[in-house]
Amino acid sequence: MATLKILPLCAALTLATGCSQLVVKAPQPAVEETQKQPLVEAAAEPAIDHEALAAEKALAALPKQPLTPDILFKFLVAEVAGQRGAIGIAQSTYLDLARQTRDPRIARRAAEVAMFARDQTGALEAARLWAAGEPDSERAQQTLAALLLNAGSLAEAEPILRTLLKRDSANGFLHLSALMGKLRDTREALELVERLAADHPALPEARFAVAQAAAGAGHFEAALEALQQADTLRPGWEPAALLSVQILGKTSRADAMRFMHDFLVAYPDAREVRLAYARTLVNANQFTEARSEFARLTRDFPRNAEVSFAAGLLSLQMGDAKLAHDLLTQTLEYSPRDVDTVHYYLGQAAEQMKQPDAATAHYLEVRSGNYLVSARARQAAILARSGKLAEAQALLAATQGESDTQKVRLIQAQGELLRDSKEQAAAFDVLSEGLRRFPDSAELLYDRAMVAEKLTKLDVLEADLRRVIVLRPDDAQAYNALGYTLADRTDRLVEALALLDKALSLAPEDPFILDSVGWAQYRSGNLARAQEYLERAYQVRPDPEIAAHLGEVLWARGRRDEAGTLWQTSLQAHPQNELLLETLSRFKP
Repeated sequence: MATLKILPLCAALTLATGCSQLVVKAPQPAVEETQKQPLVEAAAEPAIDHEALAAEKALAALPKQPLTPDILFKFLVAEVAGQRGAIGIAQSTYLDLARQTRDPRIARRAAEVAMFARDQTGALEAARLWAAGEPDSERAQQTLAALLLNAGSLAEAEPILRTLLKRDSANGFLHLSALMGKLRDTREALELVERLAADHPALPEARFAVAQAAAGAGHFEAALEALQQADTLRPGWEPAALLSVQILGKTSRADAMRFMHDFLVAYPDAREVRLAYARTLVNANQFTEARSEFARLTRDFPRNAEVSFAAGLLSLQMGDAKLAHDLLTQTLEYSPRDVDTVHYYLGQAAEQMKQPDAATAHYLEVRSGNYLVSARARQAAILARSGKLAEAQALLAATQGESDTQKVRLIQAQGELLRDSKEQAAAFDVLSEGLRRFPDSAELLYDRAMVAEKLTKLDVLEADLRRVIVLRPDDAQAYNALGYTLADRTDRLVEALALLDKALSLAPEDPFILDSVGWAQYRSGNLARAQEYLERAYQVRPDPEIAAHLGEVLWARGRRDEAGTLWQTSLQAHPQNELLLETLSRFKP
């Protein structure tokens, strides 16, 4: 049950400032004592405490609200109700208090409680009272503007935003996209940002905000033009360059890489762009170039936790576990902000180096945060591989997720553990129970579909994957999994190819989707096209299942020696792959 934290009683008593306060004056020295003071000390001016003066001024501007028994009673009712989970009572009581007192501190609390209760109407009314009572409060005006945008009241929000941007133009424009994200109409959001930016023609942050809004509306050319203007105003500004990379990458990774290369030639000290370039090189399988970027980053930014961490992750992705381990160990020496995450990836590096005890020790160091459940899942997998399945299950059962996302991940981990242990029926039951708690979890639906395929429950598989597609219409893997299953296990080949075409349009370079398309073409009798897709897939990723499919197509085309060589080569690297072994047993090359 959601609860609000109750304020200490002293805070309750001081919330309304009209309380009678005793003012204790410092005792005045006697005349004789005053006359004994050195003249220079008497002439010295006392130090001015500007913060205290500002606080005193703000206090004086607040309404002289007496703390009546009625107000105190309502305040305590609201706080106790919030503490006990009765959010509705807390919200309505606080809003009544805000209307009654017009005190901005009470209005602020009313707005916070209403937002916690997801009452947008009440939050907006309270925010208006707060902003009216505290017109110089930037936080009050920001809250009101955000709520107005969320309600679609652009005309009322615009002058508030304009005033806020005059106070702190640069930071204001950099944070504007977070507010604009509340608008459902991206065209209106873009037009509003353009009007606000027009008041600041020489500010690069203003052009950056226009680019963000244009990209959000799908106007990529306009976004790139605005970023070019930002670069003219502030040459070499990395945030603008990174947004350009992101936009270019939506249509062409090659264009994005070319942009980063040219930018780094002009601005070789651009650390964030170089990190992004190194990541992109790895994803493009250009490992030699990526290593060169790693070397330069670690040379140019020594003892930098962020650089050594990124280089370690990229080394891990490239399969160089020893280098990753060294770089991540160095990161721990440089006082990183998130020690838990570093330990998590050190655990992965240790696993790749076949050091399960060292991996477990690192996973145990992950005490909280985004990787808590993933770390426990890997610990459990290590235990299961050593024959301690019951201990692994107990570890996951004792783990508490810190959010719904982690709770879902925990259920996934329990299902994975059972699935890897060949207990498919038990995994199906765990995932089904999880879906009763989280019925719209696309992750659990997808995982149950994969288990359903092993249990030949194709009706469940199809229903779950179609639900995933509804929840996440751009999920290429959901289209791929359903299309591949229909091609492999049914005669619904036309439908399968349509699903796979959609998956390919969403992820045109994905080797597993290319493999699925190739397999569907093979099942449809289109051997030449099947070979074309499968060879493309195998070139990107020499996976044993892709090798099994490509070999079968080569065999069907009469190229049996090539098929046999491909299978044997893949079998040497993956001697336990089930599909490869099953294919070899059927063809016996």
